[in-house]
Amino acid sequence: MAREGRSLFAEVGHPMPWAAVALAAAVLLGILFGFPRQAHGGSVMPRIVSARVSSPDQVQLRLSGPLSRTDASNFRFTHARAPDIALPVRDVRLLPGNRVVLTIGRSLRSAESYRLEIREPPLARAVTPSTWTLLFSVLLSSALINNFVFTRYLGLCIFFGITRKRDAAVGMGITFTIVMVTTGMVSWLLYMFVLRPLQLSFLQILVFIGVVAFLVQMLDTVLKKTHAGLHKKFGIYLMLITTNCIILAVPLLNAAADAGPLESFALAMGSGLGFALALFLMSCAREKMELARVPASFEGLPIAFALAGLFALAFMGFSGLDFFR
Repeated sequence: MAREGRSLFAEVGHPMPWAAVALAAAVLLGILFGFPRQAHGGSVMPRIVSARVSSPDQVQLRLSGPLSRTDASNFRFTHARAPDIALPVRDVRLLPGNRVVLTIGRSLRSAESYRLEIREPPLARAVTPSTWTLLFSVLLSSALINNFVFTRYLGLCIFFGITRKRDAAVGMGITFTIVMVTTGMVSWLLYMFVLRPLQLSFLQILVFIGVVAFLVQMLDTVLKKTHAGLHKKFGIYLMLITTNCIILAVPLLNAAADAGPLESFALAMGSGLGFALALFLMSCAREKMELARVPASFEGLPIAFALAGLFALAFMGFSGLDFFR
């Protein structure tokens, strides 16, 4: 029995099988860790450790080793959405620690994605924004640059109806933001894990409206029990949230962009904060206008439309603004 339990190699008693196993292991380790780096003229091939865009027109690289060519023609830089159109590389500057700074002939944005290719040695890497840069960019853009009220003219029924008093406008802004974030995330979960796997994306509008209606009805019941005064000030406008185009626009935009959970949250939060900011600014202006002498023909909605137009002109100043430049 002891003899049967011995290994085949021990049974053979020859050192060659063990040598073959050791050689195979060495070859495997070489393939995993050594051979990919031994490719460029027998020397160790460098790799791109990190790459990031530094506005307005520079790309900063950190390599694991020196490059054989550092002229501008050795680099190819393209936008991720247009990989066939190369952006001109005007200058290459070497820094200590195997760092390279490329100067591109076009303006770059830190929140967008690009692709870098090096001809010798053949290297490529996607230059993507960091997670925090992307989230803050989506948050601030949806709140200021692409404000739903002042740049897309959505949600105007609640905007004009609830901004007569500041406290009601602030309460509606907070309520609206909570509903928007909640419906945005619930709709994202339903779309990613139910509608898209079952190929039922054509039902997304009905499903999203159902989610909004359910959450608004639940919020209406809670406010009626806990904050009856605020619920009375909201009036019919609370139920109008159900059919508000801003509330529905957020999950539709997330579904169309195939956004991830963090991006969806940032868009919903930014859109809600932008709407709350619009309500607050408009309510402050309308309360001031009540103390001013307004011609009779401009009282009420006419002066409110004029104020909204002035706010829209002011928010147009955020167009094209890059917060990370």
